[in-house]
Amino acid sequence: MNQRGGVRLAEVLGAMSLAVDLGLGQPMGHVARSCLLAQRLAALAGLPERDADLYHVALMGWVGCIADSYDAAARFGDDIDYRADVYDLDMRPLPFLGYLLRRVGPGESVPKRVGRAAALVATGAKSVQESLRAHCQVTEQIARRFGLPEAVCASLRQVFARWDGKGLPPKLGGTDISVTIRVWHIADVAEVHDARGGVRAAVKVIRDRRGTQFDPQLTDLFCAHADELMAALPEDVDETWTDLLAAEPATARELSDEELDAALEALADWVDLKSPYFTGHSRAVAELARQGARRCGLTEDDVRLVRRAGLVHDLGRIGVPNTIWDKTTALTPVEMERVRLHSYYTERMLTEPRAMAAIGRVAASAHERLDGSGYHRGRTAGDLPATARVLAAADCYRTSIEERPHRAAKDPAAAADRLRREAAEGRLDTTAVNAVLAAAGQRRSRSPMGPAGLTPREVEVIALLAKGHTNRQIARALSVAPKTVGNHVEHIYTKIGVGTRAAATLFAMEHGLV
Repeated sequence: MNQRGGVRLAEVLGAMSLAVDLGLGQPMGHVARSCLLAQRLAALAGLPERDADLYHVALMGWVGCIADSYDAAARFGDDIDYRADVYDLDMRPLPFLGYLLRRVGPGESVPKRVGRAAALVATGAKSVQESLRAHCQVTEQIARRFGLPEAVCASLRQVFARWDGKGLPPKLGGTDISVTIRVWHIADVAEVHDARGGVRAAVKVIRDRRGTQFDPQLTDLFCAHADELMAALPEDVDETWTDLLAAEPATARELSDEELDAALEALADWVDLKSPYFTGHSRAVAELARQGARRCGLTEDDVRLVRRAGLVHDLGRIGVPNTIWDKTTALTPVEMERVRLHSYYTERMLTEPRAMAAIGRVAASAHERLDGSGYHRGRTAGDLPATARVLAAADCYRTSIEERPHRAAKDPAAAADRLRREAAEGRLDTTAVNAVLAAAGQRRSRSPMGPAGLTPREVEVIALLAKGHTNRQIARALSVAPKTVGNHVEHIYTKIGVGTRAAATLFAMEHGLV
């Protein structure tokens, strides 16, 4: 019999929303507060205040923003700062293009910046439009994995629609846009500007975009009731969390153990979209930690806890820009401090409910060391349970054998030597290291045919694609022509029902192809 996991879906989505907040460059609680504001605006408009679709759309709407982090940072610098500043734009085509031109190629030479700017203009920012499409596809995929209904998925395809029809999908505008999206658009922008400059600032921005970005009637309704709408919002993150869970639709239920595992797997794959260097990392750490915990003789409850913690141990990565994660040279002391913050963010995002907090405490210990030299709390041996010790060893091993921007992947033997040295010098637990290394020596054979009918060659192609390789790089790796790779990619997209690299990467992680 499948037991209940002690967690509701709203609590998983709430934790995810805190990560999204940081990815958007907003204070923690922004997404949750905009969800509450959207519900209250909907009630004034005569819509059901506790509409399940609106609740889930408001929490999920910006989930896909992580999908373009790597590309956005490469083109426009700090991806978090880039998203934060977008809230100041009406995002009509010309103003948005101007914003992109001002940001393009930071730190590059003048000729390179000019070349990038010319390409943006010549293509009508086609690459950015592709990123927006990837955003919507990833958001929809994650929503489906959470079991959300078709109506929610349909609305999430309209995240970048505009009342004037100048957004995406092209020419979709006016009342053809889901009313759920129209309400959420206003709430999302209003909450940001209220936090920055108060109610008057929020009203000004919403009114200025009346009839362009926003529904005129909903704009007028918001502006007429802005004081009472904004005054009703909670002030701190803890109060926001309480109100968010209280506002959960009446259809809510507790997830089973199996459903909770599936939800955490979706979170793991989502986090690993942050950079192609992380593709598949969280699942791999979770599985290795699970096997290591079992070899250590931990109870089945602790084995399950270690795996779940492994899935979300890097949730806080979302709060650190890709200009740091993807840097090819040594990090500065300031940049290293930002890296150390990511485990704090993980712990902060997983403080509620009690079942998630237990996962969060172990997850946030993945970078701690027995001698106190780890981060973010600098815990020592007496504060680190066996679950945390196994997770730390599993993460250290997997990180070593994975490529990073500043170094090549170590071979398994070299990675094993590194773990043994860490144990000998008192940083990692010897029992945990031995268990993890024994588990790492076990290999799993793959079936001849991949999911969705992918051929063995297509499995090889999608694995390289998910790691950020271009068609030419894949062609060199597989000793085939770039045109052949292009055909494979087209067939892969058709078979798995996606149209962007980010969506294909998410599929690859979900099905264990990387």
